[in-house]
Amino acid sequence: MDKFSSLIKLLPALLPLAMAAGTVRAADGGITYQEMADGLHMVMEADRTVYTRMVVNRLQNEEKVIKASEHFKDDKALPLPAQMFRFGSEMVAEKKPAFSYSLLSLWPINKQNAGKTPVEKEGLQAVAAKPDQPFYKEETLGGKKYYTAIYADRAVSQACVSCHNGHKESPRTDFKLGEAMGGVVIRLPMK
Repeated sequence: MDKFSSLIKLLPALLPLAMAAGTVRAADGGITYQEMADGLHMVMEADRTVYTRMVVNRLQNEEKVIKASEHFKDDKALPLPAQMFRFGSEMVAEKKPAFSYSLLSLWPINKQNAGKTPVEKEGLQAVAAKPDQPFYKEETLGGKKYYTAIYADRAVSQACVSCHNGHKESPRTDFKLGEAMGGVVIRLPMK
């Protein structure tokens, strides 16, 4: 069993341990949509931050051993943190889970990573303005109802800031460490 399958199977058992005290439970005692989204985001954010700080920033910026590159295969380099996130999202999607996730931005280097739905656009604006407050909203797509949660995706290391500010196709070049650069969008189908 691979790492992602194991994580998905363990998540329902681990979420209650990860939630803050006093969280309101669903009427049936189960996990609410918000708790599930928050728990998924905690895992995603931790993995993304660890890769960015302990691998990319350390090897590229501190030790100068290897670079990260959007053309990592051709350049024999590390994948960028956003690419690693997308690869994980694609692998999870192949398993046809009951949720999806993506990394979007108001200032995407890759235009396909811009918000598309009205809820995505509204949520990205909200987390850019107030990064400490996740955005939650229900939306209907293709006749199906979803609980959509959007969390600020912050520049967690100098590698994030340098890459985005220095990229020739970046629509914004004044990011600072700790600032929201985009948002993690988690979409859960509602019953």
